[in-house]
Formats: sequence, C-alpha cells, structure tokens
Amino acid sequence: MDISDASRTTTQTVTDYDRAKEVQAFDDTKAGVKGLVDAGIVNIPRIFIRPPEELVEELTSHQTNSQVPVIDLDGVRGNKLEEIVDQVRAAAETWGFFQVVNHGIPLNVLEEIIEGIRKFNEQDVELKKEFYTRDRARNVRFNSNFDLHYSRTANWRDTLTISALASTDLDPNEYPEVCRDAVREYIKNVTKLGETLFELLSLALGLKAEHLQEIGCPKEYTLPCHYYPSCPQPDLTLGATGHSDPSFLTILLQDQIGGLQVFHDNQWVGVQPIVGGLVVNIGDFLEVVSNDKFKSVNHRVVAGHVGPRVSVACFFMGHNAEIPKSYGPIKELTSEENPPIYRDFLPSECFSKRFSMAVDDNSLLHQLKL
Repeated sequence: MDISDASRTTTQTVTDYDRAKEVQAFDDTKAGVKGLVDAGIVNIPRIFIRPPEELVEELTSHQTNSQVPVIDLDGVRGNKLEEIVDQVRAAAETWGFFQVVNHGIPLNVLEEIIEGIRKFNEQDVELKKEFYTRDRARNVRFNSNFDLHYSRTANWRDTLTISALASTDLDPNEYPEVCRDAVREYIKNVTKLGETLFELLSLALGLKAEHLQEIGCPKEYTLPCHYYPSCPQPDLTLGATGHSDPSFLTILLQDQIGGLQVFHDNQWVGVQPIVGGLVVNIGDFLEVVSNDKFKSVNHRVVAGHVGPRVSVACFFMGHNAEIPKSYGPIKELTSEENPPIYRDFLPSECFSKRFSMAVDDNSLLHQLKL
C-alpha cells in the first residue's frame, strides 16, 4: 500500500483545503460516487481519503482464516428447531454475526433485487436525481453518505434508502420504477424471515418464541440499498467505515463480490458470500434488551478495484415513529446477580443521535450504559 499521496495531501494547510466546500460541491452534483467514476477520475477526492494513521494501521493488520458461522434453517419448523436455536445462540453471543441458508426466500427474489438496485444506480443520472435528498422524512431517498457533512472521511458508496412501517404497506408508486417490483417482492419475503429470526432469538434467550415480536422489535424497518462502484485507489478509502447498527437486527443480502468484514478477536474477518445466503447481525438495541447477552459488533466494507458491489440491508428498528415505545433490558433476563447494565431508551432518541454524528462514532451503547 502506498500512502504517500494521502500523507502529502493531509499535510496541506487549512488555507489549501476547504473540506466543507469540497463536500458541498460533491453533494450538489447529486450524482454520487458513481458520478465520479463516470467522469473518469484516476485519483479519488481528498474527502474520501482515510487519515494516515488509519492507513498505517492497515499495514500491520493480521489476516485470519476464521469464518462467520453458517446456519442451515432447513427444518426450523420441524425436528431441528432445538439444534438451530443452539447455533443461533452461540453465534449471537460470540460473533454477533451469522449467515443463513435454506431460509425460504427464493433465489430469483434475491437476484432480482440485486439487479434492480444495480439498474437504479446505472440509469440516467437525471432520473436518480429525482430521489436525491437528505430529508429523512422522505420514505424513499437517494444520496451518498448520510453523514457526509460531518464524517471525518466519506465512504465510497451511494445508497437508495426505503423506510416503512412493517405494519403498513408503503405505496409501491413511491419506489423507483426501475426496481419497483423487485423491491416490493423482497420486502414481503425479508420481513417474513425477520419474524422467524426473532422467534429463534427469543428462544435462544430462554424466552417464549413470540417475546421479541410482542415487544415490537420487527415493527418498523429501513432498507438501505448500497452501490459500491469500482475504486481507482481502494487502499486509500473504505466502502463503509467500521460501525455497529442502531437496530434490533439486520438482514443483509450481498452479491458475490465480497468486501464485508466483521471485527472478531481483535481482527477483521471477511464474510465470504454464499449463493442464496443471507448475513444476519445483532444490532445495538438487541444487545441492550438482552442485557449484553447478545453482541452488536463492528463491521465494515472495504473498497475494491472490482465493482460495482451491491448489497441490500434490512434494519429492524422497533417502535419508532408510529407508536414511540421505550426499550430496556428484558426483566426476565435480569436478576440481583445479573442486574441491568443499560438504561431504557427510545429508538427515536438513538436515531437522532446517530444521524447527528459520524458513522464511525460508536458511542451509542456507551451512552446507554448505566
């Protein structure tokens, strides 16, 4: 890795570089990172270059052959339930991540949503601009880096986000036409899978299967659909900075390019794509209500010469806008010997904080500790 260009850039004086101005100029194009690639850039703009100390740290990072657990859900409604619950418990307590196969979502549904998001990003830029906004009240919005204006470093990705209440039907006409049918079908399937996973997680906590669903964990969801263009200098930036998720649970569909990494045993572990598989990770809120039994861990996406990489995440957010609800450690999981270590919180409180700080500011769980 050659970090000399980055080092020279970061030693410029403040008068040589106005980050806010460069960020605003990039945002004003409404073309995202793909717009830079389409323009034929060879050197990535400085707003995307990581600090020299981070780049140096990458040089000393260790590689590992560890693998995120893979759980086969075939038989989840039959005689393999207990075995599957044990596997989910072990993964949630030690990794905070696992992949699932035989989960019930048809392969063509997965392939069509990936292709639909690719088509959205590769259509005429003027059509994409119709959705470009930083207004979080919009159910469907397109932009590059939600934290663009206050992060230390921008990430090499563009995002189409779809937000909805899990209990209601978002008007399909709000979806971009180019991926409308694929999005609608995927949401129908992934929310159903989410209910199954919350049942398994409830059982893994020693609760009745309906517990997490009854307290509203899957009630609302957000679908960030990421597009990571090929990068001319991938060693200098990231597709997604290391972070944990402000959600109860995340289900992630990724294409076969790879790049997702999980922080485990003090090192970054690659999550190898599985055809037809889905990645599941514990969110910050589930760590809180489980009273630290389940782990919400940092993960990131590395940039690459090969691209575009496409992924579709589904964040299950709990009661937020429709019926605000307070959450805290589940009483059945606490005792005099195992007292609550987190305070109660409103998801809306956490979202407000998250959207006012950089994605790599992982202070949310610390702020909720008693």
